[in-house]
Amino acid sequence: MEIATAVIVGSGTMGRGIANTFARGGHDVTVVSRDPSRVPAFESANVRVVDALPDTEPDFVIESVPEEIDLKHTLFADLESRYSGRTIIATNTSSLSMEEMAARMTHPDRFIGVHYMQPADALPLVEVIRVPQTRDYVVESVRSALKRNGQGALVLNRPVAGFLINRIQHAMMHEALAMIEDGLCTVEDVDAVITRMLGPRMSITGLILQKDISGLQTTAATHRSVIPALYHTNTPVALLQDKVAAGNLGMSTGEGFYDWRGKDTDAYKRAVAEKLARFLAFLEDEEPLP
Repeated sequence: MEIATAVIVGSGTMGRGIANTFARGGHDVTVVSRDPSRVPAFESANVRVVDALPDTEPDFVIESVPEEIDLKHTLFADLESRYSGRTIIATNTSSLSMEEMAARMTHPDRFIGVHYMQPADALPLVEVIRVPQTRDYVVESVRSALKRNGQGALVLNRPVAGFLINRIQHAMMHEALAMIEDGLCTVEDVDAVITRMLGPRMSITGLILQKDISGLQTTAATHRSVIPALYHTNTPVALLQDKVAAGNLGMSTGEGFYDWRGKDTDAYKRAVAEKLARFLAFLEDEEPLP
């Protein structure tokens, strides 16, 4: 099945980025917003913004609404009652149970996870997660649409908490935050290690390929030594949870791990986005993985 028409439910930052990717791929795109008058105009003429789901059955619908399971259940029930044919329904959830979502659906065989990382229209890979009921043609249709949009699919054969990207990211973050909380290093130290050492190297050789290059015998020995000494817990690090409880949420409140008060955060975000775009363009010219 070829996806030609796409509906994005939710017009926030993530929904807007997803819409941009489908417009870039030449799809006919509809964005559903509670208040279209407050949605800035899209550059592409392929995108229309409306306040209700279209009457005509689309090929593909992806939700990008708040992470509330009941809200998503209600939306999926509405979608299935409206579009009883072949519409593929996708969730962009990053943390809620896809199995629970599928269990309440009439046609879970047409349900799939399509998880974007922010900025959705800049990053080259998208996680695609199937539930046991998802049919093969659904996976291939989504993969083909993403390719048309200029993005690759990271396919997971079953949902797991955090999927692939967030599991790796939060495993690193848990260890880093625990070390900061224990007084072993600073926030700045951690970010320097990622941006100046691990990040540049991993962007070229990845995490696993690098160990083939350096030698698995060294990695195995280090693994045996380091793994038992890590901060293995089933509890989120209090350092992060306490900041959120105190209302220090980062840029949006002026304070997080860094002090953003009095700074032009919009300009900073634009600079980061531009640098990321230049870096990704550079990587496209590098040797592919074996």
